[in-house]
Amino acid sequence: MKNIILFSLLAFVILSCSDKIKNEKDYVIFEANPKTENIKFYWKNDSGQVIKSINNLKKHVESKNENLKFAMNGGMFEINNIPKGLYIENFKILNKIDTSNGNGNFYLQPNGVFYLTKNNEAKIVETQKFRYNSNIEYATQSGPMLLINGNINPIFQEQSTNVNIRNGVGILENGNIVFVMSKTKVNFYNFALLFKELGCKNALYLDGFVSRTYLPEKKWMQEDGDFGVMIGVTDSEK
Repeated sequence: MKNIILFSLLAFVILSCSDKIKNEKDYVIFEANPKTENIKFYWKNDSGQVIKSINNLKKHVESKNENLKFAMNGGMFEINNIPKGLYIENFKILNKIDTSNGNGNFYLQPNGVFYLTKNNEAKIVETQKFRYNSNIEYATQSGPMLLINGNINPIFQEQSTNVNIRNGVGILENGNIVFVMSKTKVNFYNFALLFKELGCKNALYLDGFVSRTYLPEKKWMQEDGDFGVMIGVTDSEK
């Protein structure tokens, strides 16, 4: 009898957690399989101009007979929309890794790198543990790490009043990528907690109040923005 009660209680807890995660009132959540979906990082168009906005990204991919299914700003940037820290696109290092100390969220430790390989594997690693190799097709550096080996970054405080719109990326145990943007202001701890509840082992913060997400299948279409790197998922136009 005790086992039945315990099982029922556990099922209730899991259901409640699942319901919270699926509640789209607070978050935009998109899961992508890097093995089967076309995921790319974007910075400049074919003319060398910074793409900047999701609307411009839509036009860019449509010019290549592709349809934009999902897009999100993919990391912090400096003056003239130059990526902050490491940026790799199509196997080329377009901006070098930043291992220095400084002020701002990017430098909260540990920070990290989100990258995709030519074998369509997605990884998030701490900056200090990142090792470049020629198989890396795309990479963007940001910070801080939200989850480290399944644990919430210990620098975060559960009751912190440092709240903002935030977006980030995590990797599930099956290798799928989870992109998340908060619809309302949230602190780092609770934002990291969401990735943990989703089942991610490692997750990386991408940016804050400037964040935008385009996800038409869930009727969330923010097409503006003024970014450096963007991440997009496309399919062929029908």
